[in-house]
Formats: sequence, structure tokens, C-alpha cells
Amino acid sequence: MFKQFWSGMSGLLVGLAIMTTTPAGADALKDEIAPTGKLRVAIAISPAGGAFWSTKTETGYAGVPVDLGKAMAEQLGVPVEYVAHNNSGQIVDAVSKGTWDITFLPKDPEREGRMAFGPIYEVADATYIVKPGSQVTNFATLDQPGIKVAAVNNTTTMRGAIAHLKNAKVTGYQTYDEIFGLLKGGEIDAFALSRDQLNAMAKQIPGTRVLDETFKQTVTAVAVPPNHPQSLAFAVKFLTEAIANGTLRKAYDNNGLKDRPVRTQTN
Repeated sequence: MFKQFWSGMSGLLVGLAIMTTTPAGADALKDEIAPTGKLRVAIAISPAGGAFWSTKTETGYAGVPVDLGKAMAEQLGVPVEYVAHNNSGQIVDAVSKGTWDITFLPKDPEREGRMAFGPIYEVADATYIVKPGSQVTNFATLDQPGIKVAAVNNTTTMRGAIAHLKNAKVTGYQTYDEIFGLLKGGEIDAFALSRDQLNAMAKQIPGTRVLDETFKQTVTAVAVPPNHPQSLAFAVKFLTEAIANGTLRKAYDNNGLKDRPVRTQTN
């Protein structure tokens, strides 16, 4: 798989290497990837944490995408600006508006038709958490008529849950916080998300249970708007090096993920 990945990306990387050896080449890259003079990094805000979500802090933002975006901007020699959204679906919908230059978000076939993706830097198992006192113990008892399952609207996990569940009803909500409140209050039966995030949620809502089974793997990758070949080449080079040189590991460690292994895919 690694050879296939590099055979597909080698032309982009060679082109970028040639461009960045001259001031004119560097300027051309900056004109495409940072047309406003800043690298605008699209992030999604939630207390969920993990390798995709970022959080609002007193001084700005924190998260793996925040650290990666900052490192990328430093390499380009431009300031960084974070463009906050409620979820990954909003980031995707904003791609045609030209409001961001780079992002790090879950990838699926629907999104591949709307933007260009680079390396995958996170592989997560998606499952469900059930409300306090629920009699649901597995996927079979969850997938029943009348069961209400929540997911963050227009996300890869929501699409996966809809495909997985044939009888239970999946409803999308705009924010993690809203679903958290509904689950805590027993107004929904379950919430679809990555296992790591749900395990953390279970500690905050006594009586909930994270199901043992996995219904899909969610992969998170760097992405740029379509028809930005220089931006894509730079993003591929940056993240490939970040995985190899420890920059990604450091971003995990800085954001409460010291015990989380880095799970990547080469294509």
C-alpha cells in the first residue's frame, strides 16, 4: 500500500520540491495555499477531544488539528488563523465559499468528491453509547423499531450509522453538546461516535454503556479545497513528515492523548 501511495503522490512531491527551491516557487505556493496572507485552518469545536475535534480555550483553541495547523503555517512562514465550525459537515459545506485553506477531518467517498485529501493520520472505531438504564447490550438489541439514535449531523459517522441500522431511527444534531445533554437526560437511546470519545463520555454520564461491537472505522486525513495542486502537494509532504518525525505524536501528547497509539494508513 505504501508503494501505491507514493507512486500516486510522487509527481506532486517532485513538483513541490522544484517550486520551493526558488523564491518565485515559494511565492506561488503561498499565493495558492494562503491567499489572504494567513493559513486559515478549519477546525470543529467540541469538548469531545480526540484527533479530530478541537476545543475553545481562554486564549484561543487547542487540539491536534490546531497544533498541526500551527506547525504547517510556521513551515510556510505565514501566520495561522483558525476558522471554527460546529462539526465536520459544516467544514465540508464551507469548501465552496473559500473561507478556509487547510483542514483535518474524517474522510469518506462523499467528501472525496468535494475536496482533495492527503495522508490519513488517524483510524478510529465507531460504535454507540446507550443511555443510563438502557436494556440495550449489543447491536441486535439496539437496532429495533422505536429506538432513537443520535449522530453529529452530516458526518461520516452519521452516514455510517444510517447504513448500519435498518430499524432504529438515526437523527442528526448540529453539536456534540446538544447530543450529550439529550443522552444524559434519557431523551435519546444512543449516540454514534468514535469509541475513544464515547469511553470518555461514559465517565461523565454514570449509567451509560459503550457497546463492544464496531460498525465502521473512521479515518481522518488532511484536506484542501479542490483544484489546489500545490496546496495538496505541500499538505502531503508536511503530514508524511509529521508522522515520521514525531510532530504528530507530539500533537497527540499535547492534547491529552498520550495513551493513544497513532494509527495511520498510507492511502
